[in-house]
Amino acid sequence: MAKALFPRAWVKKSFYFQARISFVRVKYLFLTWLTVLVVSWVIYVQYSAYTELCRGHECKNAICDKYRKGIIDGSACSSLCDKETLYMGRCLSTLPNNQVYTGSWGDHDGIVHCKLGDVAHYELGEEPEPRKEAPMFDKPTRGTSVEKFKEMVLNHLKSKLGEQANLASLVSKILSVTDGNKDGRVSLPEARSTWALLQMDEVLLGLLLQDRGHTPRLLGFCGDLYMTERIPYGPLYGLALPWPLVSWVPHGVQRTMDQWFTPSWPRKAKISMGLLELVEDIFHGTYGSFLICDLAAAHLGYTERHELRLTDTRGVVPEDQFRRSMRALKCETDADCMYGADCQTSCDLSERRCREEPVRPNLAKACGTLKDYLLRGAPSGMREELERQLYACMALRGNAGQMNMEHSLILNNLKALLWRQISHTKDS
Repeated sequence: MAKALFPRAWVKKSFYFQARISFVRVKYLFLTWLTVLVVSWVIYVQYSAYTELCRGHECKNAICDKYRKGIIDGSACSSLCDKETLYMGRCLSTLPNNQVYTGSWGDHDGIVHCKLGDVAHYELGEEPEPRKEAPMFDKPTRGTSVEKFKEMVLNHLKSKLGEQANLASLVSKILSVTDGNKDGRVSLPEARSTWALLQMDEVLLGLLLQDRGHTPRLLGFCGDLYMTERIPYGPLYGLALPWPLVSWVPHGVQRTMDQWFTPSWPRKAKISMGLLELVEDIFHGTYGSFLICDLAAAHLGYTERHELRLTDTRGVVPEDQFRRSMRALKCETDADCMYGADCQTSCDLSERRCREEPVRPNLAKACGTLKDYLLRGAPSGMREELERQLYACMALRGNAGQMNMEHSLILNNLKALLWRQISHTKDS
């Protein structure tokens, strides 16, 4: 009897063991299949996004086709299309119709920008539909004289900047840039390229600010493709966390981590003075006043000599244009009177219209950007005074009485305080 029970028990255990092994195999097979499926989906999404975002070859082909047909010309056309000494490198695009690449042109490292028409979505494996191209390079028309082109540029500048005393000198500067081959005359293809560039506010504002060293220099252009110098260090501060971690890391911890990878304090002071000088130069500048409506650290960088550069000028708007835009806005509350990321006016409830006067001036926003950046690691002997001045600066309001005088006083005091700390160091 005992002998009969033993084989039966052994068979039951063996069956149970085999069933467990089969279950484990199925479990791991399912997990392997699921992993392959997820990885394949991620690869598909990444590849699909890349092919939609990164279309530099299309940009180059479209530009060079127009160059070879004699429609456009510019200082970079021959290098891009004939000699092929201007190369596009790594794709930095975040929008399909705004192509951005690292670039190399002889001894220059830069950033290449190129506009594309709207690109229709397409499935993986399918041919992309032809891009919907906006009419470009149709102005000035054949037969337009240089004097007429000057008048076109002057009227365009007036529409953007308002009536300013120095616009004639700006027109001359733009015509000098237009003459890409430096032969002393402006051809129709060169004029068409320049006119296309001037329709992009970021290019116009970059030209306005580059003489003072606040923006990357324009190195060359061909049609509406242009290359600016590459700023080696950016953003001003900040740590880009992988997207799965962003929602898990508390905001306060993120703000602390943002300051970990920054230069020594004297170098931060020099970079900060560059931002204060930018604010000073555009407060009542050569070509009028401007507002910075997105002063995020991501839009600021600095050179190897720790000189600040505004790397993205799309947030800069002429004050005249800002006031016109706000006058046209209807509102119910102050929240309706926003322009860009952080330019705001108040709502006139009696007329249900936005007022023209910005609530916070550029200087207050600049000090807000610099507060944590400058206070971390500041010398103990001046930290308290620095903190007091930064908070006084952040409290500035655009519609306060005697704002111009108060603005200048706070700006000069802050610059003097920083200069006293670094004037004796090699970083100055």
